[in-house]
Amino acid sequence: MKKLLLIVIPFIVTACTGKPEGVVAVTDFELDRYLGKWYEIARLDHSFERGLNNISAEYTLRDDGGVKVINSGYSKEDNAWEQAEGKAYFVDSTDTGHLKVSFFGPFYGSYIIFELDRKNYQHAFVSGPNTSYLWLLSRTRQVDQQVLDRFKKRSQELGFDTGKLIYVEHDRTEK
Repeated sequence: MKKLLLIVIPFIVTACTGKPEGVVAVTDFELDRYLGKWYEIARLDHSFERGLNNISAEYTLRDDGGVKVINSGYSKEDNAWEQAEGKAYFVDSTDTGHLKVSFFGPFYGSYIIFELDRKNYQHAFVSGPNTSYLWLLSRTRQVDQQVLDRFKKRSQELGFDTGKLIYVEHDRTEK
């Protein structure tokens, strides 16, 4: 049993922090510039954000050198704001945009920034461990059409099903 665990655990950890084929994390990444509030503009559907709009993520530095993550979204069905707190740590070096994020105890998933507005850090294209997870994040609640077009084109080239993108409404502000 111990031998099986020694084989299986590293595979599970690697699978969760792995990257989809062709997705390459940005280099020369500057965490200090990335910290702060980001708005979700588009995403692929997944259970933990299903039914939510007005989604944002707030990234701040943790005392242990990691990143505190606060995700917020509004549920029209429940007429209430929902919030989840997580933590993130770099997978490789601190200048590579590949982090592992956890909202559920010891279980981590990849957070791979594969394209970034390097000049002003105003938008980011983010992938999870496979092509089922994809986000377009922005410092503002809307992006220029050219940014959205670039996101869809680049994501499609990498094998993401951009025909299933959900475009997030931002019609409320959190209290």
